[in-house]
Amino acid sequence: MGEAVQLPKGGLRGQADRQAHENQNFILRGELPGAGPKDGQVKWPGGDSLTRPLVGADQSYRTLAGTHDVGAPHLTVTGAKPGTMTMVTSRGPATVPAWLFSLDGYATPLKQAAAVPSKPPPSPIEAAHDIPGRPVDRLIRITDDGRSVTVVAPHGVCDEGAGVDVLETRGSVVLSAAVKGHEGGGVCTKRSRLQQVTVKLERPVGDRVLLDALTGRPVPYKGLRGVSPSPSAS
Repeated sequence: MGEAVQLPKGGLRGQADRQAHENQNFILRGELPGAGPKDGQVKWPGGDSLTRPLVGADQSYRTLAGTHDVGAPHLTVTGAKPGTMTMVTSRGPATVPAWLFSLDGYATPLKQAAAVPSKPPPSPIEAAHDIPGRPVDRLIRITDDGRSVTVVAPHGVCDEGAGVDVLETRGSVVLSAAVKGHEGGGVCTKRSRLQQVTVKLERPVGDRVLLDALTGRPVPYKGLRGVSPSPSAS
């Protein structure tokens, strides 16, 4: 569920580098390692682990680099080595095998997960077709203490914004998005906006799965593109 790419510590420097990353414009100026192990271990703090297939450095780089335009703003990869990164999963944070790509001008690497994600398990709830609103768009973050989650929810241009209700169970956190200040709870126009909403929980997320009430599926983790930077509480 977590972002498969983690930027160097402190993020990217300057608009040109940020544009290069957004456009997936990378240039390779070095050698990549050969094929590594076929499988690796995803590990959780409690001692549980899961064996998953791994992609090689070359395939990982091809996923990372969509274009190779030297004339446009670009990031230069000078090498790669195996390592690990911490990612959000439906069972909580996990240590995942990763490729650590060295970038020209940066002291710390860009990390990309090497483990192939497993298919999500069947949802323990059915889709709630009889409630108004739209699905929760994405998960953005979970606080370190696990007591709050920030998600993105849609709303219309003539309402008072998005709201998210929560139902906590032993094995899941079910989120239901709706709009505020609009009769019927639906989106008032075909045009919608995306808004960050922070939901406070009665107890830490832990290894519970985050589910969307409307679809019955796990809430996906995505980036912040197209979302207002100011979160609101719910």
